[in-house]
Amino acid sequence: QCAAVCPTAAIVPKSHVDRVWDEVQADDTYVVAQVAPAVRVALGEMFGMKPGETVTGKITAALRMLGFDAVYDTSFGADLTVAEEAAEFLERRTAGERLPMFTSCCPAWVKFAEQSFPELLPNLSSCMSPQSMVGSLVKRTVPEETGVDASRVKVVSIMPCTAKKYEAQRPELSREGEPYVDHVLTTAELGRMIQEAGIRFADLPASSMDLPMGFSSGAGVIFGNSGGVAEAVARYVGDGETLNVAVVQGIAEAKDLAREVREGRSDYDLIEVMACPGGCIGGAGQPVSFEHETHSRRAEGLRENDAAMPLRRSSDNPFIGRYYEGILGGRPGSHEAHELLHTEYRSRKRIEDAQIPLVTGRGERKVAVRVCVGTSCFLRGSQDLLTRLIHRLADDGLEELVDINATFCSERCNLGPTVHIDDEVIYGATVDAVTERVRELTGMLVAG
Repeated sequence: QCAAVCPTAAIVPKSHVDRVWDEVQADDTYVVAQVAPAVRVALGEMFGMKPGETVTGKITAALRMLGFDAVYDTSFGADLTVAEEAAEFLERRTAGERLPMFTSCCPAWVKFAEQSFPELLPNLSSCMSPQSMVGSLVKRTVPEETGVDASRVKVVSIMPCTAKKYEAQRPELSREGEPYVDHVLTTAELGRMIQEAGIRFADLPASSMDLPMGFSSGAGVIFGNSGGVAEAVARYVGDGETLNVAVVQGIAEAKDLAREVREGRSDYDLIEVMACPGGCIGGAGQPVSFEHETHSRRAEGLRENDAAMPLRRSSDNPFIGRYYEGILGGRPGSHEAHELLHTEYRSRKRIEDAQIPLVTGRGERKVAVRVCVGTSCFLRGSQDLLTRLIHRLADDGLEELVDINATFCSERCNLGPTVHIDDEVIYGATVDAVTERVRELTGMLVAG
């Protein structure tokens, strides 16, 4: 979002355009494009068309002209995600375990949860995002179908989201060293490629995506809107089921709700989280617009797509059933489906693995002191506090009884500088307060 609103364009996402040009121009590669739902109601803005105007057919035609060998719809992956996520949710609810279940489609939310709420990772759906599901299936099936060596099959995602670039590089989302998704273009980057090629986008006739992964239901399309994932799952679960669902957009709101869940104050069954305003339609990879109505028009465009589609539930997509019959073990949640469509998460909490030892005492029993020098605490004087504390304890002859480390995030940054002394936390710490407490604890060590 910083990239989306930076007035000087000083913050920009890392472009994959040159890499993609190399792939589509190579003679020995088979390059597959997949297009996310939100792209189809935003790309036209770069060519004089109205926000929310659906340009799926034009995008497909342009991608073929650029040299892509096949064009698929990430909405197909969304239908697949709904099937797996619904099966996972019903299994959890039957067992009464790991609820509420958080959706896992948004990579910015997943990374935030790994960094800030690792204790809630068991509550995240283990489903890959639609982008990764399509990439996984392409890498599994296309080499056999085309006879092209697996190493020469490349997947390029067209996404409204800059965080998808990060997601594609996660080592968990690869098979035998080959990533499921090789390159990610934002909506705006695809627009620039079309401009570079001299294609008159607005005048292009519509072209159809390739089957089977070019076909989706309306439920897959509304994944691009905030609330769309939860609605798609509710459609799939069907009548007779009462679900208590929360829909959250924006990391600040997600943080508040995650705290409620952590503290046992939530009674939701399912929580959908999207990091961007409005969901994917407001992603930082979309064409920049400062018009207030743009997001609502894009959202309305996806709702119109959904309403016009003959099939509106993911369970009605016939090609989903064919994949389950063929390589996904016959049903959602099968062992084969887990192998191809699910992933895992791990704690990335910075305080747990990022420390710099500054003073290491030699005593058998020591007091552990950690001073946060992350940006917010640094600006509140933690670096000066750390320096003075080291000198103060040395003057007191206590350096042999303490381990002093610099750490980089103690969270609750507005209360810094923050110092951990063994299991205690001092917010708004001062040299005097920290020194006094260390003296008390070291005195207890000596007395003991």
